[in-house]
Amino acid sequence: MSAYITDTIQYLKQSSPAQAEFYQATEEVLSTIKPLLDRNPKYQKNNIIQRVIEPERQILFRVAWLDDRGNVQVNKGYRIQFNSALGPYKGGLRFHPNVTAGTIKFLGFEQIFKNSLTGLAIGGAKGGSNFDPKGKSDAEIMRFCQSFMTEIFRHVGDTIDVPAGDIGVGGREIGYLYGQYKRLTGKYEGVLTGKGLNWGGSLVRTEATGYGAVYFAQNMLAERGASLEGKVCTVSGSGNVSIYTVEKLYQVGAKPVTVSDSNGMIYDERGIDLNLLKQVKEVERARLTRYAEERPGAVYTPVENYPAGRNGVWSVHCDAAFPSATQNEVSVEDAKELLKNGCICVAEGANMPSSPEAIDAFLASGIAYGPAKAANAGGVATSQLEMSQNASMLQWTFEEVDAKLKRIMEHIYRTASETAKEYGAPGNLVLGANIAGFRKVADAMIDQGVV
Repeated sequence: MSAYITDTIQYLKQSSPAQAEFYQATEEVLSTIKPLLDRNPKYQKNNIIQRVIEPERQILFRVAWLDDRGNVQVNKGYRIQFNSALGPYKGGLRFHPNVTAGTIKFLGFEQIFKNSLTGLAIGGAKGGSNFDPKGKSDAEIMRFCQSFMTEIFRHVGDTIDVPAGDIGVGGREIGYLYGQYKRLTGKYEGVLTGKGLNWGGSLVRTEATGYGAVYFAQNMLAERGASLEGKVCTVSGSGNVSIYTVEKLYQVGAKPVTVSDSNGMIYDERGIDLNLLKQVKEVERARLTRYAEERPGAVYTPVENYPAGRNGVWSVHCDAAFPSATQNEVSVEDAKELLKNGCICVAEGANMPSSPEAIDAFLASGIAYGPAKAANAGGVATSQLEMSQNASMLQWTFEEVDAKLKRIMEHIYRTASETAKEYGAPGNLVLGANIAGFRKVADAMIDQGVV
């Protein structure tokens, strides 16, 4: 890395202490854009790197709410509005006990370039809270969401900042948040995406990230003269991304054989029973032990049986892997195991699921590797399509939205692939995605002056 980049990362560690995930995301981007900086002195002249690593606005607040026993509970809330050079801030809300300022900043930073790659007019942001929806009643979740929105409604709007869902924030939470926004402002507008279909939501939004990751994998393999048809695939997680990755894999003729949650993993050699998975996770909101109880032959392995620092999903033989659970879930040991077992394709459905060492192993092996900011951009792309439908007061059909999503994922792949070739690194989609995403944002920032 150049001295300029090294100094910038050191500055970041001093100005934003104890935010390891944010440093990881920043270093991953900055370490790959040196060829762009060497060719174009204008980025250093305009100090773009230091400007882009600092959020335009950070909103941190207290969320006080009443539980069902009448006791006052307090959580931390965040909305990091990172960059609006390309359009209104856009990024999800995550409700999970492990959420910290560093988590939100890493996610928001990634969102800038992910959104840039889609080719759509959206900037980057992220938000959330250390509130845990698990084990809470609907009434408690409603009261929390109402308190959360009461704090951020002044800072969001359909042309300002349009939050969406993420881990812990699904259709139920988006509904409660939207209801409170409407109650406070009196406005019925597209301020949130992931809304219910009968009040402004978009078809395919639930499926989008999972479908998009599979479309991206198809594009990677097609350029190598291969396809997903007949391939055995491993998928981690069991939320929306994972469920609809499994669904789309079946649609393209592949066989997904694993899913997981925070307690353990399922290996189903015959192929994951999609209807049962949806029943367990979307209807019953149960753990995967329930899947194992209902599916003869499915093997459940609790996390305590995994080797330390490992994810059992990645020890299963597969042709293609879809990390779809959470950040840093693929260690370098996991990556080596995948490669040893013959994996030829990794498409990331989660945000930053692979450690830096795992990424290095994938790139060195020459397999088809789709980094998260490219491969999992389907969710935010379809969110923007929901914004478009809201602005025109229309609703497109499932087939129309899915076709647009498929074209967007192909565009992202082509952009990353062609940029990698332009900079002498064909097949390196990490470099290609980072340079392409950064360049578009940086040029817009220069055009708009020092703001």
